[in-house]
Amino acid sequence: MGGKTETREFKKRDQFGPELLYFSDCVLKDKEPEPSGVEGLNDVRIVEAIYESAQSGQAVKLKGLRKTSRPSLRQEIRRPPVRKPRRIRVEAPTRQ
Repeated sequence: MGGKTETREFKKRDQFGPELLYFSDCVLKDKEPEPSGVEGLNDVRIVEAIYESAQSGQAVKLKGLRKTSRPSLRQEIRRPPVRKPRRIRVEAPTRQ
């Protein structure tokens, strides 16, 4: 802003792994995941409206988007990072 730059650093985090754990836990416990399928449907409707608006040059009003609860830090899952596997020496595969 105003010709100035700012650099911020954040700790490394794995977002995908905990999402898989959370989703599989929801499946096993028959719970509705957050974000839900309704939120995914809303996302698709919004993207389709963006395309329609771009083609027509007009604003597209969306009706009936249902609000869903939002993820919170209470859902955060922390696990230690996975270590790189130890290298082993083996012969290269052959085509015999």
